Amino acid sequence: MLCQECGKKQATLHFTKILNGEKTEFHICESCAREKGELIPGTPNGFSIHNLLSGLLDFEPPSHNPMAPKSPPSRCEHCGLTYTQFSKLGRFGCSSCYKHFGEKLDPLFKRVHGNIQHTGKVPKRSGGLIKHKREIETLKKELLVKIEKEEFEDAAHLRDVIRDLEKKVAEG
Repeated sequence: MLCQECGKKQATLHFTKILNGEKTEFHICESCAREKGELIPGTPNGFSIHNLLSGLLDFEPPSHNPMAPKSPPSRCEHCGLTYTQFSKLGRFGCSSCYKHFGEKLDPLFKRVHGNIQHTGKVPKRSGGLIKHKREIETLKKELLVKIEKEEFEDAAHLRDVIRDLEKKVAEG
């Protein structure tokens, strides 16, 4: 594919930009990308995963009271890294940082993954048992909600479905 800008060189960079919900694809050569000011992976001014994380981490709401005294930045008691430093670096200084900055990480994980608890993927060939166990967990949560709402007929149905799945899991 030829560069969409110059039409002469081979397009080696492929960008997808989503701006205001509108998707635009660009296929350009490296020299045209430099001219346009695009960040090129693998070059000194290129994009890195740390830049991505840094952008995601910089989401703390500003203080509503500009006159409020600024509290000193919280630091990891083990390595001394501050949250501001972490947000610029995109990585922690040590394993203790996960515990120290844990409260600030939950919103980040929810934003990135849609959840704060990692569930992982299940391999297709051996995943039947795991899939049933996860389904049972989900159904049990639904069952509790139905009981709280006093929707006992729906709760009884869920109970029966859970029992059937538990029999399948027990049989292996």
